[in-house]
Amino acid sequence: MLLVISPAKKLDYKTPLPTKKHSKAQMLGDAQLLIAGLQKLSPPDIASMMSLSEALSTLNFQRYQEWSLPFKTSNARQAILAFKGDVYLGLDAYDYSTEDFAFAQDHLRILSGLYGILRPLDLMQAYRLEMGTSFSNERGRNLYEFWGSKISESLNKQLKKLGSSTLLNLASNEYFKSVETKSLNAQIVTPVFKDWKNDKYKVISFFAKKARGRMASYVIKNSLTAPEQILDFDWDGYSYSESMSLGAELVFTRRVE
Repeated sequence: MLLVISPAKKLDYKTPLPTKKHSKAQMLGDAQLLIAGLQKLSPPDIASMMSLSEALSTLNFQRYQEWSLPFKTSNARQAILAFKGDVYLGLDAYDYSTEDFAFAQDHLRILSGLYGILRPLDLMQAYRLEMGTSFSNERGRNLYEFWGSKISESLNKQLKKLGSSTLLNLASNEYFKSVETKSLNAQIVTPVFKDWKNDKYKVISFFAKKARGRMASYVIKNSLTAPEQILDFDWDGYSYSESMSLGAELVFTRRVE
């Protein structure tokens, strides 16, 4: 079973690292092409393209200008430890054991607008480029056209290596759209997390994002390899709802009084 998650806007390059192990991202040549285009943009261009404040657009302008190869531990950080957002709060990778990192490296992939696809221990330099950004490039009008079939091809290669036919989709819709599902050699299983609010179960963004990270961590820490094994997920008060689930969309609910 292979898992995919989204990246995060917030980054952390300061917290002491729990592991020194790292790997090289597999699509750095593609990332270089994007960076070459991004480096031509001014801070106002970046602000307009991504609806950012002046401070954030200036920060990312500097990131693009400073981006350079090769990546080393002195100028980059492992992806799973660099991202800091709701999903990664749930993932809690800073608490992983050596065995957890090893399992994650084989079974978890992070979808990225700049890097295409990242393994947990792949080094990455700081950036912000959401997959849904309308950034015209030499391959098309946006990042979906830029990445084309490359992401699904990479996932298929890893699924074959694992001998698995299941992709556990824990990514947002924006990022999962980068996967050409028709060419994916796997059954796609998508967990959905709903909380009780105003007399009904509904998806609440913050809780759902954190829960996707928690589900990924549950799989990693228990070395799960089959989709039926996630039905026992009970972290943070969630439980599987067979009545609300439909096909490969598995619904987990939580009711906090």
